[in-house]
Amino acid sequence: MKEISKYQRLRKKLIENSDPELARQMESYMRNKFKFYGLKTPERRKSYHDLIKLEKANKKIDWKFLDQAWADEHREAQYFVCDYLIALEKYLKFEDIDHIFNYVKSKQWWDTIDSLIKPIGNIGLRDDRVTDLMLAWSKDDDFWVRRVAIEHQLLRKDKMNVKLLNAILENNLGSSEFFINKAIGWALRDYSKTNPDWVKNFISKHHNELATLSIKEGSKYLS
Repeated sequence: MKEISKYQRLRKKLIENSDPELARQMESYMRNKFKFYGLKTPERRKSYHDLIKLEKANKKIDWKFLDQAWADEHREAQYFVCDYLIALEKYLKFEDIDHIFNYVKSKQWWDTIDSLIKPIGNIGLRDDRVTDLMLAWSKDDDFWVRRVAIEHQLLRKDKMNVKLLNAILENNLGSSEFFINKAIGWALRDYSKTNPDWVKNFISKHHNELATLSIKEGSKYLS
């Protein structure tokens, strides 16, 4: 008997644990942009825990497998790709961002975009070439690509490249796009936990250019 592929094993696990009613609810929540198998996050991750564990043991990224999963019409398969890349991030290198970029550019919505920032951000901690790349992305015509640039340093704390953060945010001032202005607010709010004075000064300096949403989100933890 022919051995089933890793993607077929993944799909089988997701189907086995699926909930059609939950799938309908999830599809509605996501504005019916994607189909769902119907798994909550804990159940979804549990269903492919062993598969990711085996992939970790291989110590390399199986892009063919990930491309097959990304092509699946159900959203949980894209979530798997994001979880896989986060779990195996130490095996990623700068050149792999080109492949991740294909995921950034397809099946776009906030859920996968906000997960793909994590492996890209981690590569940036190891490779300075990500700095210039994120500067370029921060001026891209595609606002989802710009959102990745804005958010890729989230949770950096004292490892924040402040000069880069400042440049990326300034490149996106005056936007009318909700997902950009929300991302700017999140970036400011996150860094305010580490350097509130810098965030206060940034908001003060750019108050007339920042969207109300960005100021509201960015000021959340400021006294």
